[in-house]
Amino acid sequence: MRVHARRVSKPVLIVCALAAAAGLVQWMPPHSGFDQMWVSDVEAAANARNPRRPGHFVGAGPENVVWGGFPIDQPPVLTIDSGDTVRIDVISQSGATNATADPVTYFGQFGVQPAEVLQDVIDFWNSRPTRPQYGPHVLTGPVYVNGAEPGDVLEIQVLDLEPRVPYGLNSTAPMGGVLGTGYPGYRTGDPGLDIPAAPPDAIAGLFPDVRQHLYRVTKKKGQLVALFSREIEVPLKPFMGVMGVAPATDVFVGSTPTAPPPALGVQGSGPPGPFGGNMDLHDLTIGSTLYLPVFQTGGQFFTGDSHSAQGDGEVSGTAIEHSLSGVFRFVVHKGKSLEWPRAEDKDYYIMMGIDHDLDRAMRLATLEVVKFLVEEKGLTQAKAFSLASIAVDFHAAEVVDGTQLIVGKIPKALFLKH
Repeated sequence: MRVHARRVSKPVLIVCALAAAAGLVQWMPPHSGFDQMWVSDVEAAANARNPRRPGHFVGAGPENVVWGGFPIDQPPVLTIDSGDTVRIDVISQSGATNATADPVTYFGQFGVQPAEVLQDVIDFWNSRPTRPQYGPHVLTGPVYVNGAEPGDVLEIQVLDLEPRVPYGLNSTAPMGGVLGTGYPGYRTGDPGLDIPAAPPDAIAGLFPDVRQHLYRVTKKKGQLVALFSREIEVPLKPFMGVMGVAPATDVFVGSTPTAPPPALGVQGSGPPGPFGGNMDLHDLTIGSTLYLPVFQTGGQFFTGDSHSAQGDGEVSGTAIEHSLSGVFRFVVHKGKSLEWPRAEDKDYYIMMGIDHDLDRAMRLATLEVVKFLVEEKGLTQAKAFSLASIAVDFHAAEVVDGTQLIVGKIPKALFLKH
């Protein structure tokens, strides 16, 4: 059965370290949209729902996931109304998609016990021979939202995120991520890093602590942290690397500007685009809100590629890839179209520019900042451009997914009447 529409409590975490940490992540009331033009929609749709008790649940079993893409008009795993809250489980592709080693064997190379491996991961691995692969990620969805039509905007409030297991994986290769030969900044003869290859007898090509790094997580002083080493602990800031909607029909974003349309006719999950997707934007954590343009009836929302920690850029090509469970509220805004995704949190309005060329992504993000300041704050283009230059920080949020993402973060504290 694909549709799950029942009241649920928080997922039961299987390891004591995480059980103690389950109460750590506190929901922060999300802002209700870009100022007053969005307020009435959100308040009417929310209807006093409690985000800590989501009205629906979608698991990450094989019947509720797709492999690496955004198929248009895929039958819904759940259909909801605007304002509804949903808990959505996802699984990381790390360990779930290896061609030769099953998940128990794969994670066992890092000391993970069989009981610590999610059944969802095992079930997906077993289902691989019977399903199409459009790209690298395992995505839960689609969730359809009643009333969402092309030209609308779908708001996704991130109310809660928590780990499903007490570990995550990061990968490093001598020519990986921004050091790869396919990266636009690569020049013939550029050196890589001194990272040895896996031994010839390595299971599934794994080389723990050299090519792949498993980080355990625990709670320290009220904060979930990844135990990087005896001297280094990395605070967790969980987020979904992929949040997107079904894209426009017959419009594809490839990993390069000249990439042909995908053979299976489905937008892959690798490069982000106007539909959102693999933005790998770590600001989309608890308390943030994402706004996506709607291209298909119902919006058709997918999420996955979950991360527990990542720096801007994701320079090795991966974050701490970590299976998560999230709670989201979905709100439809009628007749309020966007060209590109936008976001906000309690401190910033976040504008995005996405392009294969990092310089062009910077230009697009700047134009989005100016557009927002003109349309939402009433500035002239000249004043908006001036404010963008003196008060807005631009970040390379993601640079390893084919198309690259620059974000312009406009401080809300600038606006005295906010």
